[in-house]
Amino acid sequence: MGAVDLGGAKKSGAGGQAWKRPRVSIRIDMTPMVDIAFLLLIFFMVTTVFRLPTAMEMVLPPDNPDDVAQITKVQEEKLLTFYVINTDSIAYQVGNAGPKPLAWTAVRDSLQHRYQLFGDKVTVLARIHPKAKYASLVNLIDEFNLVGTTRFSIDTYTTLDDSLLRSAGFITAGPAGLPEAEGVYDTGQM
Repeated sequence: MGAVDLGGAKKSGAGGQAWKRPRVSIRIDMTPMVDIAFLLLIFFMVTTVFRLPTAMEMVLPPDNPDDVAQITKVQEEKLLTFYVINTDSIAYQVGNAGPKPLAWTAVRDSLQHRYQLFGDKVTVLARIHPKAKYASLVNLIDEFNLVGTTRFSIDTYTTLDDSLLRSAGFITAGPAGLPEAEGVYDTGQM
């Protein structure tokens, strides 16, 4: 704890009895205060709730190429495809009809309309251009969650998608750098 040191003995001057005031030096022990400071620091570190990481849960296909080669048949009128273009605009396509422009505010309405018609049998597919902003993907998935879409697929945006959108009148950056479409897209009806 703290202690008071009164100094040395009284000294007399040469000409008489001059008393000098004793010098008082104080020594304060800082150990208890440092202990309390560290205890408070540890207490607040342990009791503080840190911001939880926000992550989207995604189920990815297996790495084995033999397992990926599954073909799922979908009825044309129950397929809803969203294209996010590199200009961060969005288009949608129902079945094999041509893609149509869509405002970001109308994504939820188009999904709700399809769910009212077909219920949970709707297949939702999202194709995002590689140069589109990540925020566009997050906004699209947020709209899926708000409507209650439990299953959707994110597919690769290919040269075939780019040419399909350009033929429908959309402005795209062109097929340079995009992957070629693998396999055959079946455009026949079921």
